[in-house]
Amino acid sequence: MKDCYKFNTKVMHDCKGKDAFNALVPPIYTSASYRFNSAEEGGASFRGETNCFIYTRLGNPTTNQLEKRIASLEEGEGAVAFASGMGAISAVFYTLLANGDHIVADKTIYGCTFALLNHGLTKLGIEVTFIDFNEEGALKKALKKNTKAVFFETPANPTLKIIDIETVVKTVKQFNPDIQIICDNTFATPYHQQPITMGVDIVVHSGTKYLNGHGDAICGFVVGRNNFIDQCKMVGLKDMTGAVLGPMEAYLILRGIKTLAIRMERHSQNAMEVAKFLQFHPKVERVYYPGLPGFSGHEIAKKQMKNGFGGILSFVLKGGIDQGIKLIDSVKLINVAVSLGECESLIEHPASMTHSTYTESERLASGIEDGLIRLSVGIEDAGDLIADLSQALEKI
Repeated sequence: MKDCYKFNTKVMHDCKGKDAFNALVPPIYTSASYRFNSAEEGGASFRGETNCFIYTRLGNPTTNQLEKRIASLEEGEGAVAFASGMGAISAVFYTLLANGDHIVADKTIYGCTFALLNHGLTKLGIEVTFIDFNEEGALKKALKKNTKAVFFETPANPTLKIIDIETVVKTVKQFNPDIQIICDNTFATPYHQQPITMGVDIVVHSGTKYLNGHGDAICGFVVGRNNFIDQCKMVGLKDMTGAVLGPMEAYLILRGIKTLAIRMERHSQNAMEVAKFLQFHPKVERVYYPGLPGFSGHEIAKKQMKNGFGGILSFVLKGGIDQGIKLIDSVKLINVAVSLGECESLIEHPASMTHSTYTESERLASGIEDGLIRLSVGIEDAGDLIADLSQALEKI
């Protein structure tokens, strides 16, 4: 949907509507259920004939305002919030897929998403094919008559692999326009990239990361056309997962989103400075960051990302995994922790942490090396972050 405000304004203001009491800060509605004016109204509400709130598992005023905000930022018709990013992704698959269906996914994705596809969905009789979307002709070859969905991340976790969204859309829709294209936009955020404007059908987020931005609430989002969002609420959320976002978490995320644009600007600027430092350090073998001209996906990233290239980078040290672990254990300012997108910088080892759900051969085939280190660059002073990495590098 097209709104009347630009992005930096939309993170703080709705184009239409106000709170019933004109509260400047959205109130937290903690009620589990809501009164009906009559039995007739209650029955009509359950038949979907009214817009009344019924039960917070089915909708909540605080969460509803957050969903509208997310849909606006992603240029989608509607959105539905979940208690986690995995709740959101699971709900999409449970809504779209059934026994005998087929899904194509890129082989480089978040570890828990990989586990859900590779182990969870296959138990339900859903066929899953993992390919390299950047291999010429691979996607077209993988599509089948029973393909119902295509899934990828860009930039991908943890290698920052860039996938050409417009090429994926063209390939899939020429084969079958009914196939649903799903993009995880967690790393980029709508500040840097809006996949729906490029033809993607459904966008998913781990809102725990940049959308919240402060590491104090776990959440997830699905954005898409209203008819699918309605299905996702009634099937994926209400019946299949029950992964309902609480109103307190919705309030925290609404608060965090107000600073999304300025945070992402700083994250991106800092990540570029840190990437350039690491790129020329004698103890660093490779740096993965879309903003670097030598990065394999740089030109595509320039085409489909805006305002910068995000706050995540990965790198491999000379000497491999032992040196990488020693570096992680030597940082002082940067936090050793999983997750990403917080104001504070976080560093982790994907092979043994976030992507340990892959077998070794699967992980290596996806480009996730043993010695790969993922760094979520925060909004601290870039010079302090570089100094911390520099002193850690001196110790290896």
